[in-house]
Amino acid sequence: MILATSAEPLPGNPYTPQSGDVSIRVEHYDLALKYRMQNNRLSGTATLSIRTAVPLTAFSLDLVGLRASKVNVRGDKQARFKQSDRKLKVTLSKRVEAGDAITVEIIYEGAPRPRRSRWGVIGWEELEDGIIVASQPTGAPTWFPCNDHPADKASYRIQVAVDSNYDVVATGTLSSRRASGGLTTWVYEEAAPTASYLVTLQIGRYQREDVQLAGVAGHLHYPPSLARRVGTDFADLAKMMATFELTFGPYPFDTYAVIVTADDLEIPLEAQGMAIFGANQIDGARGQERLVAHELAHQWFGNSVGVAGWQHIWLNEGFACYAEWIWSEASGGPSADSLARGARASLAKLPQDLVLGDPGAEDMFDDRVYKRGALTMHALRLTVGDSAFFEILTSWTQVKRFSVASTAEFLEHAASLAPDAPLQELFDAWLYQLTLPDLPPPPAAKVTRRWR
Repeated sequence: MILATSAEPLPGNPYTPQSGDVSIRVEHYDLALKYRMQNNRLSGTATLSIRTAVPLTAFSLDLVGLRASKVNVRGDKQARFKQSDRKLKVTLSKRVEAGDAITVEIIYEGAPRPRRSRWGVIGWEELEDGIIVASQPTGAPTWFPCNDHPADKASYRIQVAVDSNYDVVATGTLSSRRASGGLTTWVYEEAAPTASYLVTLQIGRYQREDVQLAGVAGHLHYPPSLARRVGTDFADLAKMMATFELTFGPYPFDTYAVIVTADDLEIPLEAQGMAIFGANQIDGARGQERLVAHELAHQWFGNSVGVAGWQHIWLNEGFACYAEWIWSEASGGPSADSLARGARASLAKLPQDLVLGDPGAEDMFDDRVYKRGALTMHALRLTVGDSAFFEILTSWTQVKRFSVASTAEFLEHAASLAPDAPLQELFDAWLYQLTLPDLPPPPAAKVTRRWR
């Protein structure tokens, strides 16, 4: 089991300051859940293995819309708890020191629902005939008590009992499935450190298809009625995996799952080792293949290498957006350079009031973050050349595998591999100035990188 064992305090959380407790780190979550679809009733026991980062006598967890009936702290029968609409505060009977281990068990229940946020409704949401969990950035507490900070990564065991006529897909690898009394209990386990917002649960009437993705175990889950469209739109997923492994380094997780819901979704979603698409995003003609590439790329950028705080979100979205252009180039479509120049022309027509390196909470999911982030990557590529650029990417995903990163760390990493390039000037213009810079000139000769 891989555990996030660092006892260092978590970094500040300026974009979501009411979420998370920087004084603790959760090393492991064990969730035992029971869900009744007919009346949207969730009951659960969450056992958290916690490591303290500072001396403390109390800590808090995030829990929204569900009520805790009992909280037990192992070895401390006098511990107390108090719950507000957002927080579950646990007060210990005596002080514990930095680096100490705490095991806490929370018994809770309720009718889960999404929470409203400045970014829309997020978290647990009922579908026409199933449920979906889409938590970015602060929706995880709508279904389990957690330390909801993007830099706090933990391992997970997720046990879910549901009506036997439904299928469950959750974060991790399916380790067991057992039917009894009209319910089926599914158990998923994820050893790789995972941020709470990337933990997901999907319940529906799905057909499962196992596929090989360039040596990675893949699983497609979809309504039988969408089988033909899914087969067409994901036909090149193995080639895409191979391309991204060549470009970004080895796939970081054990499996990759794709879920297609019977419902339409506003946007596709990434989770750890997984991507979720709505029926409207699968047209049977590969009309939105760039989205397939985008979500797969998040497994390297956003999931394996996470962000230390949401102000660094361009490291997730800019890199994943650039992966769309990489896939286009590798699969015989328009080159990354032509797509970048088209994207820059479009961005030039929009307001120039966003600082990519710190866009602010309101704008962190603005499309300009995605596109300007991708343009920053292309400007870096044109500046240092293909050899150094792809070495920067592949070494970055290895150095930061299963960890979190800041913008400053990426800039330092890039500079270490291209010490003679004018990167300080480049990054300052793209990341910290309002005015949209010009791209460097295109390569003098056609790039002939061998993708596979």
